[in-house]
Amino acid sequence: MPTAVDAPSAAKLAEFLEEYLAAHPAAALLEDGRVLFDMRLARYSITESHGRCLLQLWSDERNIVRTVVEIQHRAQCLRVMTRRMGSPKPQALELVPNSDRRTPTARDSARRNYQHLLERVLSRAFLGAKIDGLRSAMDLEHSFGPAYIRGRLLRGTAAEAIIGVSETESAATIDGILTLGILWLDYCRQKSDARRHFGGLKVIVPKGAERTTAERMAWLNHAAADFQLFTLDERSEELTHVDFRDSGNQTARLMHAFSHEAALERCQSGIDRVLELLPAIAKTRIEIRPRSAAEAGLLLHGLEFARVRHGAGTHSFAREQEITFGSAANETPLSVETETLFRGLCARLFASRHRDGAYKDPLFRIQPERWLESEFRSGLSDLLPSLRGDQLYSQVPALSSGDRGMLDLLTLDRSNRLVVIELKADEDLHLPLQALDYWIRVRALNADRQRTPGSDRPLSAFEREGYFSGTEISPHPPRLLLAAPALRIHPANLPVLRYLSPEVDWELIALSEHWRQQLQIVFRKHSTDAQLGF
Repeated sequence: MPTAVDAPSAAKLAEFLEEYLAAHPAAALLEDGRVLFDMRLARYSITESHGRCLLQLWSDERNIVRTVVEIQHRAQCLRVMTRRMGSPKPQALELVPNSDRRTPTARDSARRNYQHLLERVLSRAFLGAKIDGLRSAMDLEHSFGPAYIRGRLLRGTAAEAIIGVSETESAATIDGILTLGILWLDYCRQKSDARRHFGGLKVIVPKGAERTTAERMAWLNHAAADFQLFTLDERSEELTHVDFRDSGNQTARLMHAFSHEAALERCQSGIDRVLELLPAIAKTRIEIRPRSAAEAGLLLHGLEFARVRHGAGTHSFAREQEITFGSAANETPLSVETETLFRGLCARLFASRHRDGAYKDPLFRIQPERWLESEFRSGLSDLLPSLRGDQLYSQVPALSSGDRGMLDLLTLDRSNRLVVIELKADEDLHLPLQALDYWIRVRALNADRQRTPGSDRPLSAFEREGYFSGTEISPHPPRLLLAAPALRIHPANLPVLRYLSPEVDWELIALSEHWRQQLQIVFRKHSTDAQLGF
């Protein structure tokens, strides 16, 4: 039975919605079972007006405005009762954690059908081998979910682990298969008796969805296991072997670096106006960070609450400053009319978002990774003296095979070797291979060395595009640092890291749980640690 909120005020309704959307950034809004808005792409506004809670959502496809009259908490969604303007009858909308709207019965049926299909295909493709124990049962202790079909391929005393995923699963689920495959191989090796050796892993992905897995597989330790990748056309039941050996050398493109000093100078008058509206004590807590050559953001512990853009005016070619506040769908131009609203927002923000704030407060817990990044940026030289805190880039845009990626932090060590830093504030099963994606791109950009007019040596793509000005970047492959609070490091992260290629120089850094108060290192694991060998 759904639980209704008793006699909610408009402010309380708005608070419930804001908290749900903050906790579920990949949520979807449904009406009659149909996805109206994917909240990763849509914009929204939740306001209280004349005692009513107004919800407005818009995207490239549609725009709606509803009055929220009631919220019901259900097991897998938030049921939002709304009323259209001029309509007396309430209509139900549903906020769900993600856009997968298959019923549990339909989802389970699709996975059973795929399991039967996979067994038929494998039996034909590997004659003389026994397909053993195909399953999709959930095993939370070992991080196995029901989206992946896993089993064993047996040939006498030799064996291989097998894992497959259907085309009916989401793109993120398909791209995550290699993490689960490595864990499944490791599990099979640990549970097998001395008479049977699991020599490798076969990964089966849908036809046309192999690129991410191929790039990652190229940078695994192939002395540790025989990794093989296949695509399956579920209509023709054709299984095709994929040669991933060249996939790890994908070309990447890099956005040109801009002058941070020049960007701040262009935006200075707008920045000054924002600072004039803040309490004196608040000015010491904020960070001003250039976002592009013509934009700067004002942040509080990693959360951007205002921004200044320098560009052409609406009705002339003269350059002018545009100042906005709020975030995402709530972004609002700063004007004489909205100054009071801005002051109120800042008062609430500074009262909530501080090191000793209450975790239940949405403004305290929103964007924890950006907060962690902010602490890392300010304390890098003390925390990791081997790195150059004076040469640090955050949210660096790099592109590979048409996909855009944002590196958390990129810096150099004291030998001018590139260092990729990936941060997580919460458990993430896929952290190692997601970080590997960025390492692959940075490696490719550093290896792309060309002579330019006036240069006395080949320059890396970073040097050609203006990064690390005046520094000769080492040609060695980059280092990879992964950092997270100690109790937020997923237990499966270290087993996956063990299977990366020896060429990937990685280090896992466990931080203190109270990192907001003080950033400290609890322990470190490195790719060269003796206990990590096979």
